[in-house]
Amino acid sequence: MKLITSITAIAAAVSGAEAYWKGFNLAANKQDGACKTREDWENDFNRLKGLPGHFTSVRLYASSDCNTLQNAVPAALNTGIQILVGVWAQDSAHFTREKDALSAAIQQYGHDWIIAISVGSEDLYRKDIDPNQLAKQIYDVRGMVRNFGLSQEVGHVDTWTAWVDGANEVVITASDFVALDGYPYFEGSSIEDAANTFWTSVQRTRDVVNRVKSGTWVWVTETGWPYKGETFGGKAVASQQNAQTYWSNVACDAMNNMHFFYYIDVDYNQSPSFGVLDSNFNPIINLQC
Repeated sequence: MKLITSITAIAAAVSGAEAYWKGFNLAANKQDGACKTREDWENDFNRLKGLPGHFTSVRLYASSDCNTLQNAVPAALNTGIQILVGVWAQDSAHFTREKDALSAAIQQYGHDWIIAISVGSEDLYRKDIDPNQLAKQIYDVRGMVRNFGLSQEVGHVDTWTAWVDGANEVVITASDFVALDGYPYFEGSSIEDAANTFWTSVQRTRDVVNRVKSGTWVWVTETGWPYKGETFGGKAVASQQNAQTYWSNVACDAMNNMHFFYYIDVDYNQSPSFGVLDSNFNPIINLQC
């Protein structure tokens, strides 16, 4: 595992005292589809703090949808949780609502709850937005929060395959941080080769980012392995044992090497199912690292 060793060395060289954000992606809807209330968010946050690892960081996908920030921010302040904020980039009217929701939350609650801000999520992978337009939106949001006196970074989340596409380099240039989503399962990797597949995607993204905008940090904002579902690509088997192996061999290592958010906290009975907690919030796998 020469590649993993080199990644570890890079992280260690940053600073022996460097602390990385580690947490989970959280949906704004409950399992029945209803929007989460402030109490629901507070319950979610306290539950994460009680897990092995005592997670105090979360990634949220949007700001206005389901009144996410309106309900989640006071819950975060009550529980000591900090948020990687999502601002949905598609549709200009939606984007404006997202900015307004973020602006309102900052004006009401300050900004200590903000880890960073991601403008968009996998828009480049889906080809739902022109890279130049997305870059403008990143500059737009950064300008807005800088006017409030915020220094938190503003960037974008996308698949690693989108980041290594030369057509999207304008977005790297616009971003304070680059966040990748990488799923060896969806690349048809066997669980035995999953760690190598994951770290290769990280390194390939870092190589491009360092060339385009040296010094920009690469985060991982989504990865995981399903505990149930179909076999993907002939080799990627969804099983509880493989989900455990992925957590132990990939997630635990990555948490010590970079800012890292796992997908996802609660199983919503989808297929494939990536949750680490069942519908009663009991652990599906052992989350001890």
